[in-house]
Amino acid sequence: MREGMLQRACCYLPVITLILVAILSLPGSSQAMTLETCIKTALENNPDIQAGITRIHEAKYMIKQAESAYYPRLYLSGAYSVTDNPPQAFMMSLNQKDLDMMQPDFDPNDPDHTDNMRLSLGLKYRVYDGGVKSIHVQMAKESKQLRELGLRAVQNELIHQVTRGYYGVLRAQAFVAVQEESLISLEESLRIATARFNAGSAVKTDVLNLEVKLAQAQEDTIRAKNGVRLAIASLNTAIGSDLVLTNGLPVPDREEIREKLESLDFSDIENRPELKATFTLSNITEHSYEKASRERRPTMSAFGSYDLDSGDFSDFENSYLMGVMAEWEIFDGYQRQNKASIAKAQWQTAKKETLKARNDLRLDLQQAYLKAMDARERLEVSEKSIESAREALRITSELYKQGVAEITVLLTAQVGLTTQKTRSVAAYYDYLTALSNYDRARGLGVEKYKE
Repeated sequence: MREGMLQRACCYLPVITLILVAILSLPGSSQAMTLETCIKTALENNPDIQAGITRIHEAKYMIKQAESAYYPRLYLSGAYSVTDNPPQAFMMSLNQKDLDMMQPDFDPNDPDHTDNMRLSLGLKYRVYDGGVKSIHVQMAKESKQLRELGLRAVQNELIHQVTRGYYGVLRAQAFVAVQEESLISLEESLRIATARFNAGSAVKTDVLNLEVKLAQAQEDTIRAKNGVRLAIASLNTAIGSDLVLTNGLPVPDREEIREKLESLDFSDIENRPELKATFTLSNITEHSYEKASRERRPTMSAFGSYDLDSGDFSDFENSYLMGVMAEWEIFDGYQRQNKASIAKAQWQTAKKETLKARNDLRLDLQQAYLKAMDARERLEVSEKSIESAREALRITSELYKQGVAEITVLLTAQVGLTTQKTRSVAAYYDYLTALSNYDRARGLGVEKYKE
């Protein structure tokens, strides 16, 4: 019987192994989800990123479309027609090389029904267009560059949003820990107050006040736990998938991030894709003006065709036509002139927008730096005050046990410690988020996560 059980166990062993492997491979089950993993996943899955990549592919085809103007146009056509119209019947017979004006019944004014089958191979090529083709290709390339910069701007912003969401989860998780510590401390104070009341050394209001405070702390804990779930949902939205399933995220080391804030340097805005995009857009509008100006120049085209004509669908006669044609539209009602004027005004506007963008990005960088400085200073102050608040609560608790301190003093000390811990947590994660925002303002977010 034991041998049978062992055989069955051996049969189920591969299945059990597969199940364990699948469980261990689930996100967050075997190892904590890191910030780098969240960001890289977001850069792959976020719909805005995917749309930006698609727009770049579209721009590549726009370049090919613009470059197609350098190739000749070939066309193949076939047509069958029948007529008794004198000029057309005459030309059909002539193309078929079947015209005999010496025939007795030849009457050019009253021909018989004449039919013709024509097969034609044609060619057209714009030899000179005033340089419009080259400008069109350059504009298409700059349009692709503009979309690439737009994608970088979206990536830069997305990295910050994911980072902020990630630290939002950690902050909410830390708030839960603070509230749970507060609950433990209040429960201990309530135990002491109950014992003193039973011993006749404390009044009933001490117990009631602590019970009310404990209930409030329990409500705050419930809100904090709901905050964790909301923060996870917000983070997964930024990532573009339900990657983070629990709140078990690794907490950064405080000592490692304390000196991460670099000094303010306004030249960092040159890394911003938004600023580079304004220069690229200015170049596009400049080329648009140049293109509109060159469209007023004359053009020259070469053309040719090879034709086959037959009246009985068997004996085809061939002919060809080649030539060059120059065109120059001297007056068009000022249409092209006005088009060039509009393009020039758009170019001038784009140059002004470049200056405005530079000023806006300088302000954005300065604000991001000042927010990071503010968060770091608040963090330093809050960390120092926690020890004082903890010691004050310890002393007050001892005094209350001895019947020296009032319950209001004990509650004040308890609230003070919880408040200082909450402020310290908020300042810490505000600082981490501010550092990420500072990297975004310097345009460095994408550089850190390049393949």
